[in-house]
Amino acid sequence: MSRYVVRFMKDVLGENGRQCEICQSTLEVDAQDETDATERAKQKFCQDQALHHWSLHADRIHVKAADFPS
Repeated sequence: MSRYVVRFMKDVLGENGRQCEICQSTLEVDAQDETDATERAKQKFCQDQALHHWSLHADRIHVKAADFPS
């Protein structure tokens, strides 16, 4: 399994009326691939936030392989 960093991102309006992107949560998960990492992170995010669906607190998900020094 590989390790992935999964970020749950949300668009919000700032005080100046401009839209900006904020990170609602960052999780590290072990998974077979990016799709598996996304699904595992969705489950964990919903459990941690007591949600029925991840999209209640985020607009999109960014998945990236974790970088480890050799």
